[in-house]
Amino acid sequence: MVVGPDTLNEVKEEHFDEVEAVLLTAFPTDAEARLVRQLRADGDMLFEFRKSWDGKIGGYYALSRMQAPEGWACLAPMAVRPEWQGGKLAENNPNMEVGGTEDQLYRGPWRFGTRMLQELAQCYEMPTKAIDGKLPETIVVLGKPSFYGRYGFSLQRAQKLSSPYPLEYTLILRRGDDVPVAELIYPQAFPGGSG
Repeated sequence: MVVGPDTLNEVKEEHFDEVEAVLLTAFPTDAEARLVRQLRADGDMLFEFRKSWDGKIGGYYALSRMQAPEGWACLAPMAVRPEWQGGKLAENNPNMEVGGTEDQLYRGPWRFGTRMLQELAQCYEMPTKAIDGKLPETIVVLGKPSFYGRYGFSLQRAQKLSSPYPLEYTLILRRGDDVPVAELIYPQAFPGGSG
């Protein structure tokens, strides 16, 4: 029996409208929805993933091609359907009664964002031969270090990068433990992000 959201799947054109609806409800403005449309139009979208439950997209994230360094990608945006954030779907699970509505044991598998990032991080823990050519060398994310750091993204390894965005919120996910020196040039669609 599956506990929690379905497996991560690629977004296809028939999902675009539902993805946009999730983005429009998950954020206070339409900026993220416009970003996704522009990344697609510019040909900078590498991958889009969705995590569904009961036939509806509950979580989404995009990996777009960085202009530099070559082979790097940016994780943005990432969204979870607001009514399902924080593992709220677990509240309908009869097992929640065992430990109460705050019981993390039963709520955890229903956290869409957590599950998506765990699955992404696991790809970078697999032997390289298993995924060569399928994943970017490095994924950059702008966000809370306390959140993304739980899923293999490193703030420390990003500190020798130069970026149009604050380094105190710039993290990277990649194999190894090196600290790369590089200039980050984001896709043109990012506000103020391209060189």
